[in-house]
Formats: sequence, C-alpha cells, structure tokens
Amino acid sequence: MSIEKIVAKQYRDKVNHAVNQFGSLPILPQEGWIRTVRKALGMSGTQLAKRLGVTKARVSKAEQDEPTGSVTLKSMQAMAEAMDCKFVYAVVPKQNVEEVIKLRAIDKARIQVKAASIHMALEAQSLNKEQLNFEVKRIAAQIMDKMPADLWND
Repeated sequence: MSIEKIVAKQYRDKVNHAVNQFGSLPILPQEGWIRTVRKALGMSGTQLAKRLGVTKARVSKAEQDEPTGSVTLKSMQAMAEAMDCKFVYAVVPKQNVEEVIKLRAIDKARIQVKAASIHMALEAQSLNKEQLNFEVKRIAAQIMDKMPADLWND
C-alpha cells in the first residue's frame, strides 16, 4: 500500500470515528448548546457572565446568536470553559466516508456510462440494462480505487 493510501486511510478512520461518535447526536438543541448546558447545570445567565467576566447581556446575546449560527467559535469555547465543559467542533459526514465516496463514484460512473451508451446507441451497439449496471459498478470500483483528483468536480 502506498504512503498516500495509508494517509488517506488514516484520515478516513479519523472521520469515521467522528461519524460513530457524533453521527446520531442532534445538530443543535432548539435553544442552542450554551443555554441548554447552562440550564442543565442549574447555572443562571448572571452566574455564567460573572465566570466569563462579561455582562449578562453578552451571555444573552451569545445564547440568541448560537441557534442562528452567528456566535463565534471563540465565544463558544470561552462559554464552554466557563461552565467547566469541553467545546467540541466537528464536521461529520452523514454516513461513513467510504459510503460517501462510493455514492460519488457511482454518480461519476453513471455519467460516463450514459455518455458512452449514447454513442454506442448511435452506432447500433447499445447495451441492455444489466450490462449498463455492470459497467457502472465496474467503473465506480475503478474510480474508488484510483481516487482521481477530479472526483468532486461537477
């Protein structure tokens, strides 16, 4: 196995671990994580503000901004630490990485097979549905094996 494939596998393993850890976690409670955790801890907004060394209005603003995505990561980190929590930030695929790549490879393969089948039909050499599906699977497997640089080009 080449170094590039080993490194790619390490990245995939790391992301798949995140999918397994956080994949079923709700993206954001309705009130946001700051307010939800603060309330779960029984901490008032004033108490959190005091721990942060800011005004209660600033805590309130951050809690309002979080559900809309307007709060900064830096603010989230500071608030988490002030509540003796850990701030976790992740971009997690909806499925494991191999499945995401497989679906993309199948899409790319279908496009290639469709283009080729049009030309073959013009020459009266069209393939039946079973042959087309076989070609899609074959080409998708090649794409997944080679991981071409244009995999994500549209």
